[in-house]
Amino acid sequence: MQGLRRMTVFSLTLGLVLAWVGPLSTLGDPDGQSRLSLLAVGVPGLLIFSVLYVRILQAAVAGTGARGEIAASAVVAVILLLTQDGHPWSWGLLGPAWASGAVLLLGRSAAIATTAAAIAVSLLLTFPGVGPGPGFADVFLSPHRDGILPVLGAYVGVSATAPWANRLQLRFWQVVRAAEEGKEAQARLAVTEERLRFSRDLHDLVGHSLSAIAVKSEVAAKLSGVDAARAAGEMDEVRILARQTLKEIRTAVRGYRTVDLAAELRAMTAVLEAGGIRCTLQMPRDQVPEGVATLLAWVVREGTTNVLRHSFATECRTVMTVRDGSVVLTMTNDGVEGVEGRGGTGLVGLSERVAAIGGTVTAGPGGPGEFRLRATVPLGGG
Repeated sequence: MQGLRRMTVFSLTLGLVLAWVGPLSTLGDPDGQSRLSLLAVGVPGLLIFSVLYVRILQAAVAGTGARGEIAASAVVAVILLLTQDGHPWSWGLLGPAWASGAVLLLGRSAAIATTAAAIAVSLLLTFPGVGPGPGFADVFLSPHRDGILPVLGAYVGVSATAPWANRLQLRFWQVVRAAEEGKEAQARLAVTEERLRFSRDLHDLVGHSLSAIAVKSEVAAKLSGVDAARAAGEMDEVRILARQTLKEIRTAVRGYRTVDLAAELRAMTAVLEAGGIRCTLQMPRDQVPEGVATLLAWVVREGTTNVLRHSFATECRTVMTVRDGSVVLTMTNDGVEGVEGRGGTGLVGLSERVAAIGGTVTAGPGGPGEFRLRATVPLGGG
């Protein structure tokens, strides 16, 4: 998430590109006064504008407000437009640059109005017709108006597109962040529910036995000085209860260590389809032994992790077959073109676990643009 956050902030700097590219193009202006104004006022103003713009981006990505920065950067932009000589494709790009940041923290209607106002102010202060020289009417009635209109249209198009491209990028980040927060919330809820279930099962399992052990121990202690034979009988029952309780606890723990293959397959399908990855399952009719099913559930879990790491995957096929005394589970996903079949630590650990019962795990390219994970487990290995 931190990498995606940094990439989002970087992609939202489109406004800064507009803010600097246009004004710096005036460095080639032979007018010494214009160049002096640029270095004395323009560049310092752009630096202040850039700092405020970055603060707006950080607030937008973090989901906080930055009204002061928006207002201050607007004042800086207007001052620069008033003090610097230029045209729409130089200093005039400062207006849409400001709008590219401001719209990130505004609603849709306010963003539309802000974009339109920024374009209008930039044109008013930089387009021919303001100050000395011909007015707007003279410009559009001049013989050269056919060359001016395309330039004006291109400027308006770029100025209107840049802010909304930023909003789209920010929206993508917000969707990803919401999805990640949802996954984390589900994980925390699942852990909490599992803890509650474990505590409830543990209480139901050993609560009665421990109470009985406590009562019989007290009885034996009282009878030890009066009726030693009866006290010894009570302690024998305590010993039997303790062993039985220990056996029940071991059985319960073994059950908690067992991973349900069917539940894992359902979870895999739900997670992948939620991420826009189409899933296909092909399972045998015959049931596999519990130990083998648990091991294959770990294979499914590792395979699902690998699929999620390949952001270009659009399909995942899972096929499980029983043949020659072994169960073969194959998971194939697409969207990994150009990726070598190197396994990470998860696959290494999984391979060692499967190899311990005489099975094998292979991972690598399965076809053009495909990655295939295959586990072969002997039916008697569970």
